[in-house]
Amino acid sequence: MADYDLYYWSVPFRGQFVRALLAYAEKTWTEADNEAIYKLIEQPAKKMPVPFKGPPLLIDKKADVAIAQIPAIILYLGETLDLMPATPALRAMTIKIVNDANDVIDEITLDGGRQMWTEKRWKEFLPRLRTWMSIWEETGRRHGLKADSRFLLGGDKPGIADVVTATLWSTMTERFPKIKTILKKAAPMTAALTERVAALPALTKLAAKAKEDYGDAYCGGYIEKSLRKVLRA
Repeated sequence: MADYDLYYWSVPFRGQFVRALLAYAEKTWTEADNEAIYKLIEQPAKKMPVPFKGPPLLIDKKADVAIAQIPAIILYLGETLDLMPATPALRAMTIKIVNDANDVIDEITLDGGRQMWTEKRWKEFLPRLRTWMSIWEETGRRHGLKADSRFLLGGDKPGIADVVTATLWSTMTERFPKIKTILKKAAPMTAALTERVAALPALTKLAAKAKEDYGDAYCGGYIEKSLRKVLRA
């Protein structure tokens, strides 16, 4: 029997953070199909496993606990799987990175497609995207990250911050090569870290499964179409 049930749409995007951490921790999970997700979110809040507005939703089957929202899910997994850093400062920094990653994918999809990308909007957004990348780069620099060694918050083995970072940038840059070029120039240590962590067997296997399950899809819908148009991807 699988350890968890995950409710997320049939694309990588936000749900890939949860999948990546579960894979890294060598946990098993089942995924609900889109129809089951629609049925769940149409339920009254009192009938939901946990009151929530939209996926991802994770159910820890052994503990009988349901959690929604990316930062809450990652914190729960980090605490229950003993993956969080040892100090309060590093634990707080880990959650900051999770929230930053969540913000980046909100921005790259214009808040879930409230608007569509145009050439003008993308050009205006590029400095902000580079600033986001520089935040990762400076965070790593302050914790001893090197181009070919160590990890985002220090240490000699990857942690939650590294898994989230690699998932954010590898999922995006594999589907949009022009963003990969920007990342390598704006944040070379972060780009190298992303490649090292994404090469871990569990994450390589997950990326291959995502390719098999979702093809080149990233976030789906008209917003992805407009993003591909401005990036010619």
